[in-house]
Amino acid sequence: MSINDLKRAAARRAVEYLESGMVVGLGSGSTARYATLRVAERLREGGLRDILAVPTSEETAELARGLGIPLTSLEDQAQVDVTLDGADEVDPQRNVIKGLGGFLLREKIVAYATRRVVIIVDDSKLVDRLGQKAPVPVEVARFGWKRTWAALEDTGACVSLREARGRPYVTDEGHYILDCRYEAIPSPEKLAVSLNAIPGVVENGLFIGLVGVVVVASAAGVRILSDESMAQGR
Repeated sequence: MSINDLKRAAARRAVEYLESGMVVGLGSGSTARYATLRVAERLREGGLRDILAVPTSEETAELARGLGIPLTSLEDQAQVDVTLDGADEVDPQRNVIKGLGGFLLREKIVAYATRRVVIIVDDSKLVDRLGQKAPVPVEVARFGWKRTWAALEDTGACVSLREARGRPYVTDEGHYILDCRYEAIPSPEKLAVSLNAIPGVVENGLFIGLVGVVVVASAAGVRILSDESMAQGR
């Protein structure tokens, strides 16, 4: 199976967590796109009805509108029932790194407002500890961003400015992203606190204690990582 086949299989399983009448968070990026497409398919089939979706990016909002998925916002719906999203890395405690797609701020805001966050990945995203493969994206204010860069280096990071088409990448909220690569992250919890304490940092891509379920696709099939599955030894 190709990576896209695995993403599609995991997304189809993840959408089974949705029920009619729910407020649903729709993540951003290539994996979350498959989930949004499946949500629209279930709506057309009649297996899912009366949902409202909170998109985590303008990109997802445009896709959902084109598919006929009814949209809402956190201003109108303060609580989200289930959010479906991808991740760049997942550790054994279901802490994740997100943000390589560029939408980490809105994704974290929506995740924080969600009862159950369902992360969709292929098995290449599973790691023993965060930071093994992916950098930690940090969204920063453009004002004074070089000083923020220097402060991030003081946390032990090798820092790079994310670019698109030869220019600094600008998020939906008008910020820059500095990608921070660490040789090791012994405590993601402490690092997240340290990063957000730096003036100029808006948010970081460490999602700690926010994920309830991880749907993992591999060549052997789709499996679920959750408190329940771990208690059962699966």
